[in-house]
Amino acid sequence: MHWTRILGIALLVLGAVLLFMGYNATESVTEELHETLTGRFTDETRNYLVGGAVAAVVGLVLLLFGGRR
Repeated sequence: MHWTRILGIALLVLGAVLLFMGYNATESVTEELHETLTGRFTDETRNYLVGGAVAAVVGLVLLLFGGRR
């Protein structure tokens, strides 16, 4: 297996973990209160969600197209 595919799998798993952590953070009482008062998530929760999405997309691209020559 080519190293870019291995990196893609690792990034895909990391992205899924970060998305899961971000989703769990959005369900907390303090996060819901903050969202109600300000209309947006905290920076930490947003970083989990955006970072997880970016890592998952890059991982998927590397997994699908990384080993081709």
